[in-house]
Amino acid sequence: MKKLLEVKNLKKIYHTPKQEIFAVDNFSFTLSDGEFVSMVGPSGCGKSTILSILADIEKKSSGDISFTSQAKIGYMPQQDALFSWLSVLDNCLLPLKIKKECNKENKQRVISLLEKYGLKDFIYSYPQNLSGGMRQRVSLIRTLATNPDIILLDEPFSALDYQSRLILSDDVYQIIKKEKKSAIMVTHSIEEAITMSDKVLVLSKRPGHIKKEIDIVLKEKKLPTENRKDPKYTYYHDLIWKEIDVHV
Repeated sequence: MKKLLEVKNLKKIYHTPKQEIFAVDNFSFTLSDGEFVSMVGPSGCGKSTILSILADIEKKSSGDISFTSQAKIGYMPQQDALFSWLSVLDNCLLPLKIKKECNKENKQRVISLLEKYGLKDFIYSYPQNLSGGMRQRVSLIRTLATNPDIILLDEPFSALDYQSRLILSDDVYQIIKKEKKSAIMVTHSIEEAITMSDKVLVLSKRPGHIKKEIDIVLKEKKLPTENRKDPKYTYYHDLIWKEIDVHV
């Protein structure tokens, strides 16, 4: 598979009047075309910081981040951050308007995505009229509006109840795979990491670095809810759980 992203020796240091705080140190990995990678680890280990650096929201302290020349990034934050005064369609068109790329062709592409993924009847509705799961689906389609190659997902299901998390994990997985995107997801859920990913990066306690890189090879890759029934699911769950330092 073609390599889209390579990170070498990434480091992030926060400076306070009294000390330096090492959030991330010596973090290195690669992402290939069509690959879905998840990052798990103890709270405060720098997972979301790494995602913010890749999205160019935060600046790195040192290290190398190399994207292929054509690779574009889309970032889906933890909270859907939809504007209540904008319709579903206008929320999704906002990234295109900011980039001054909201032409007829791109607008129709966004409308097609909304129709394709179950939001046809809500295109002109407002966020307050949507369920939590639907809002997150809108957030993902807004992220897809600029047609990125790599989707960055920061705890995309954390605000949802358990049943909604299961349903939405299937939805998000299907959309990303059908649209042929690569993805990097930060999650606290080992279950989501196993069932959605091709590879799981287990991070150490702060400063975060990769303790273990685990390729997820299931008997037959299906939807995340179905992957929980795979014979190797328990094996991967136990393996990842043992690597995470939960006593931090």
